[in-house]
Amino acid sequence: MSEDYCTSHSPLSHIRSQVLHHIHSVLQTMGSHINDYHLVDYTVTFNEEDMKLKEIHEELNILISKEDLLLPETLNVKQREAYDIIFQKVFAEESATFFIDGPGGTGKTYLYRAILAPVRSRGMIALATASSGVAAILLPGGRTAHSRFKIPLTCEKDTTCTVSKQSGLAKLLQCAKLIIWDEAPMSHHQSIEALDLMLKDINDSA
Repeated sequence: MSEDYCTSHSPLSHIRSQVLHHIHSVLQTMGSHINDYHLVDYTVTFNEEDMKLKEIHEELNILISKEDLLLPETLNVKQREAYDIIFQKVFAEESATFFIDGPGGTGKTYLYRAILAPVRSRGMIALATASSGVAAILLPGGRTAHSRFKIPLTCEKDTTCTVSKQSGLAKLLQCAKLIIWDEAPMSHHQSIEALDLMLKDINDSA
């Protein structure tokens, strides 16, 4: 991995730091920390402010395809109706929750992609998540809800998302203009309730 970070003037210590930072970022997406695996014989630390900005930077740099930007023009009547209502709320910066329902193959993922592309193209953060990994990879920049929101895999009555107000993830969620959770009904209601409580906590909302 170090070869990806080698330049003619890069000191070995800098290259090692870059590699460890990359490994840590990958592990974070799975809810782990690099120090859990003892890859080196010392505790790995990172600049917290850099880590906070990194989460936002990664979302703002998700590639937006030309095909996805053209999707809104190809929506059917019902899809377009949902698209327009959601967009109105996003750009008015008004809080709202929407539930898109329909049998498999009726174009729900198609609609989500049509919404994500223009929001992101305007420099806004739109988070794409799904209950399953298979559904998540169908969304550009998609992640599983458990990974993105730090929801425990086993949910109980008092389940909480392990996200502190000072974390990079909290800052990312505060900046997000849109959150999509595909296949949300597949998750236990306690997972959704845990996310709701966490969002209220990091935003100091009652």
